[in-house]
Amino acid sequence: MNTYLPIILGSTSIFRRQQLETLGLYFEIAKPECDETPLSGETPETTALRLAKNKAYSLAGKFPKALIIGADQVAYCNGRQLGKPMSVAKAQQMLKELSGQHIDFYSALCLLNTATGKLHSYVDHTTVTMRVLSSEQISRYLEREPDAIYCAGAAKSEGLGAALLSRIETTDPNALIGLPLFRLVDFLNTEGIYIV
Repeated sequence: MNTYLPIILGSTSIFRRQQLETLGLYFEIAKPECDETPLSGETPETTALRLAKNKAYSLAGKFPKALIIGADQVAYCNGRQLGKPMSVAKAQQMLKELSGQHIDFYSALCLLNTATGKLHSYVDHTTVTMRVLSSEQISRYLEREPDAIYCAGAAKSEGLGAALLSRIETTDPNALIGLPLFRLVDFLNTEGIYIV
C-alpha cells in the first residue's frame, strides 16, 4: 500500500488542478520539462501518450518516491493535430476552421510510481461536434472566455465553450477538460489510494 507516497500533478494547467481538487486529494504541483512538438508521422493518440509519459518521467529525478500524474491532450481535425492557440488571433482562425466540424480529442493520462517504477497509462478518445459559427460569435466567445486560448482546439467545454458544441461522444466527460478522472481513480486504487 502506497498511501504514504506524495501525489504530484505534473502539469501547470489550472484546469487539471481544479479537476484533481474535486477528488479531495492532497497533492503538489510541479512543472514538467517536455518538448511538446509532435514527431513526424506520429498519430495524435501516440503524441498525447508520449507527451504524458515524458512529462511524468521528467519529474522522476526530483520526486524519487512519489506518484506522478502526467497528462496531455491532442485535438485532431481534418488530418492535422491542433494545439493550444495561445493568442486570440490564432484562436479566431482555429475556431473558424473548426466551425461545423467533428474534432477528435485524445486525452492521455499516466500515473508513475517512482518508488517501484510502475507506470499506468491510458488514452481517452472523445469526439466533439462543433456548431457552425459566425465570425461575430467567435469574437464574442473569445472576449467572454479569454482562457480558451490555453485549450486544445480553443473550445473550453467546461465553460462558455459548451455553447460552441452540438454533441460530445465520450466515456468520461472529464477527459475533454484534460484529465480522465475515471481512469485516474482506477490507477490510484491500484496503488492503494482510495478516493471513497
